[in-house]
Formats: sequence, C-alpha cells, structure tokens
Amino acid sequence: MGAGSISLESLTAWEELSRTSIVLLILAASLLVVLFRKLQDIASKQTDLNLPPRLPSKIPFLGLAIDFNQNPITFLKNAYDKYGDVFSFTMVGQTFTYLIGPDSSALMFNSKNDQLNAEEVYANLTVPVFGKGVAYDVPNPVFLEQKKILKMGLNISQFRKHVPIIIEETQEYFKRWGIRGREVRTIHDLNKEFVLNLFVALSELIILTASRCLHGKEIRSMLDERVAQLYADLDGGFTPLAWLFPSWIPFPSFLKRDRAHLEVKKIFYKVIKQRRESQEEEDDMLQILIDSKYKNGKHLTDEEIAGMCIGLLLAGQHTSSTTSAWLGFFLAQNKQLQESCYEEQQRICGEDPEHILDYDETKEMTVLDRCLKETLRLRPPIMTMMRMAKVPLSYKGYTIPPGHQVCVSPTVNQCLDEKWSPDPKAFNPDRFLDENAHNSEKFSYIPFGAGRHRCIGENFAYVQIKTIWSVLLRTFEFDLVDGHFPPVNYATMIHTPTNPIIRYRLRQKSQ
Repeated sequence: MGAGSISLESLTAWEELSRTSIVLLILAASLLVVLFRKLQDIASKQTDLNLPPRLPSKIPFLGLAIDFNQNPITFLKNAYDKYGDVFSFTMVGQTFTYLIGPDSSALMFNSKNDQLNAEEVYANLTVPVFGKGVAYDVPNPVFLEQKKILKMGLNISQFRKHVPIIIEETQEYFKRWGIRGREVRTIHDLNKEFVLNLFVALSELIILTASRCLHGKEIRSMLDERVAQLYADLDGGFTPLAWLFPSWIPFPSFLKRDRAHLEVKKIFYKVIKQRRESQEEEDDMLQILIDSKYKNGKHLTDEEIAGMCIGLLLAGQHTSSTTSAWLGFFLAQNKQLQESCYEEQQRICGEDPEHILDYDETKEMTVLDRCLKETLRLRPPIMTMMRMAKVPLSYKGYTIPPGHQVCVSPTVNQCLDEKWSPDPKAFNPDRFLDENAHNSEKFSYIPFGAGRHRCIGENFAYVQIKTIWSVLLRTFEFDLVDGHFPPVNYATMIHTPTNPIIRYRLRQKSQ
C-alpha cells in the first residue's frame, strides 16, 4: 500500500525547483527586491536596539541557508558554543533567532500567541493540507477550542479501546510483513532472515492504526491503495517549498496535494453525512467531532470536522512513524537492551505472541517506555519549533524585534553537554529511571513541546508506539544490516533515518 511512501516518494525540493526554474527565477527576483527594501527599512528602525549576536554571512539574501541545511544540529551547537543561548542569522531573506537551552526556551513556551505567533509561520504549510477553518487558519481562541474538542477523544477511556484495535491491526499487518522483505520465501521459514525498509513499513502501519482509532471504522474500511496514495500526496505538501513559497505556485507536489485534499474531503463528507443520518452513534473521535459544539453553541461544520481529522492523522503520523523507526534501530544496535525489552514483554504478556494487550499492561512496560523516551530525546521528529515575533521581546538585555522568526530546537536542547552528561550522544534509557529526571529543568526535554504549546497527541503516540512495539518484540528479533546504523536525513523537514533497512527474523518459540 502507498501510505508508507509518505516521505520517501515525495519529489524533493530541488527536483521540483529544477522543473519550474523559470517561474522561480521571476518570483525570486521579485521577492529579492521586495525583501531587500523591507530589510533595509527594518534595519533602519533597529539600529538603536541591543539585538542578539548575529552570525556573519557573505551571501546576501541566501545568508547561511546552505551551511544550516547541511547539518542543522552541528550548525546550531557550534553557534551556541560561540555566541551563547540566543543568536540570530539570515536564511532566504528572513532573520531567525534561536533560543538554545531551557532558560532561553522559556521565552517561547511561556509566551502568548499575540507575542509569538504560530499562524504566520505554519499557515502556509498546514492550510492547504488541512483546509480552511481549522488549526492555523482560524483565530487562536477558536484553534484552542478545537484542540479542547480533540482532547475529548484522546483520553484514557478511549485509549483502553484503542489498544486492542492497534494490536489487531498490527498482528494482521505483520502476517504480511515477510512477503515485503527482500528474497523472502515464506514468513513461516524460521531459519530465514529478512531485510525490510523499517520506516516505510511503520509509516504504513501507523496510518492504518491511527485511521481506525481516530477516524472510525468507515474511513478505515476505505483505506485501500487509492486512499493511501491520497494521504501520501497530502503529506507531500509538507515540504520546505510549502514553507518558503506561496501555495498557488504550480509545483508538482502542490498540485498533487490540492487534488488529494479535495478527494479526501469528499470521503469524509460522505461518512459524516451517513453518521448524521444514522440513528446509531459510534463511540469514537469522529462521533465526538460530529456531536461537539463551540462555546457559542454552534456545531462544527463538515469541513471543520474533515479538516480536524486530516490534521490529527497527518500531524501524529510524522511523530509516530519516525520515532518508531528510530526506536527499532536503537534496539537493533543494542541487542542486550532489546533482550531486556523482550523479557519484559514475556513477563507482562506471557510467551503467547498473539496475546491481546490491554491499556494497563502498556503502562507496566517501563523498560520499553524508557527506551521510547530516550529515542525521543536523541531523535525528536521535529527539529525546530518556530514562532513569529509580533512585539519586542527581551532576554538577558537583548531585544528580539518584531519580524524575527523565533525558534527552539528540541534536538539541540536534548543533547547539551551541561544538561545531559555523561555522554549526551549515547543511547542510555537509564537516564529515565527517575521519572522526574527530564523535568528537573522545565524545558530541557521537549520532544512534544511544552506549556500551552504542548502536543495534544502525545499520550496517544506513546500508547500507539508501545503497543506496536510490544507485538514486534514478541514476534521478531532485529539486527542492523552489516552493522549499519542509519544517519539522519537532514534534507526532510522531519528528520527521518536515511536508507532505513533493518534485518529481522521470527523469534523461536520456547519449547
């Protein structure tokens, strides 16, 4: 199925740029003139301000974009070591001010939306994918109401229903997993080893499980090859191009995204209409959205419901599929730790690989939980969280003026030597033996954001990933291919593993 091709089969930004070079040259020239005049105007107004240290660049307009994109983590850590926990630099005509470390990060996480605005940064990415009237296309108070409604379907009572569903989907998926591997005879050949693209496989499975849990049985039943490709095309709208350029430019990925948006919306409209006309109510997220009202008593429209469903699925898909894949490679690299996770599964579930978990059992998986948290520390799926400064902001005597894109990097915060010693680059789940260790400094550990900006899908992601990996650990043993641990793919907005091929085999049942 095509859902797993979400990040891997999308055209790269550079491929698309080459296909539309003439349009881009015209657009870039126009933008360059406008931005140059704007920057001159801004600079003339900021001469008296004590601005954060600025990284030098010899290239006008483009600035440090090339250096940054080669390896953003190394770039930011080097800047932090030289300039401290707040600094600015230019990329593509825009000024980015990074807040590194828990102290400076508090400036973002404690801010209000009228101080550091999210819509101006993310709307260009999300509105064409999710649609009008939801998320960053509405005033912030309305968005907060929508998030509150979504939280009603992301609670423990719903998670108790989700776990058996995820188990069923996972077991069914892995019955077919062997035939997806290279040179496979049969999944029942216990002496046979297989190799597989772990990220693709888990991306497919995350879509299947999330769709059934969050969209309902009707939408899940329609999730065939065609619909999976629609999701893939929608997700293909999340590229650096969508962040940098207007949504109307006819890049191939933009055209695919827009067509997919209309088709997916039609599917949701049909199911919503059937639900509204039916006398029977389902107990799932879709039904919660259909029944919910805003504070003013108004029901959500079909367009809002469909947009919120799309947003909930695609926003969470990135976190869960990327994190699940990295977790697999860390466990394949450390066989002793993998065996500890397996022994924990045997203790909780017994030796029956078909055991149906319940929610309470996922809470008992403390070893797996620590491995997941450490994976999120070293490989948080979102490298940078951004906001647009709307008012002057002060920090350590510096003033961050309006117009700066203010950024916090979970990846950098979570590997600072002074906060995560010893050896912050090492995969060491025992850092989390003390449940409060990562909360000792409020913004040192932020894979899901923090404060009012915290991701509402965090708890669902934990349940989903731990449930899937419970089945995986009880069914398969994993190894790196030729000792190869995949490097980070910095070319994508979500930092996925490069060439994520893993080796696996069926576990031998105890005699």
